Amino acid sequence: MIKPNRLIVKIIIVSFFVHAGWGLIAPIFALFITGHIRGGSVELVGLAVGIHWIVKSAVQPFLAYKMDVVKGEHDDMVFLLNGTFLITMVPLMYLFAWDAWHIILLEGIRGIGLAMIIPTLSGIFTRHVDKDWESYAWSLQSTGMGFAAGFFAIFGGVVASILGYNVVFVLVSLISAIAMGLTYFTISFDPWLNKGDQEKEQ
Repeated sequence: MIKPNRLIVKIIIVSFFVHAGWGLIAPIFALFITGHIRGGSVELVGLAVGIHWIVKSAVQPFLAYKMDVVKGEHDDMVFLLNGTFLITMVPLMYLFAWDAWHIILLEGIRGIGLAMIIPTLSGIFTRHVDKDWESYAWSLQSTGMGFAAGFFAIFGGVVASILGYNVVFVLVSLISAIAMGLTYFTISFDPWLNKGDQEKEQ
């Protein structure tokens, strides 16, 4: 079985940590809002989730267009690092959230962060994926994200039940920080970066 090139492996690992961190929150998010936020209700849970996806979906085409217009992949790395920084800070802000508008604001910020991350990783992945092995490489990417979301959701529920919500939020931030560190120290310095653009110019 073919081994994907090293840049693709790095992207899969970063994606794993991005989804692992927020997978921890998945089983407790609704309980946290309804039990600890003033004005917390099922309606607020739905509004918060909706705001996250609407903001992400509205913003990311414009960011992705900007990434494609600018030559090279260094601007992509700026978006990627800023996005991972945002999703690292948001769970820490949940430690201080107590009102409904805090949740709405933080979910909007998280949507912007993921709008920076997802198109960037997908773009770099697409440009550098091994020819004729695209389906296999994308399956590894999807499998990694699925395992991260699944296993860490189980882990998050257990941690929250034993140690409380605040510990989960700190863990989410730490795992997201790992994703940011890996992005900076592995992907941004990889010599394969920009290879796709160089090939187009030849």
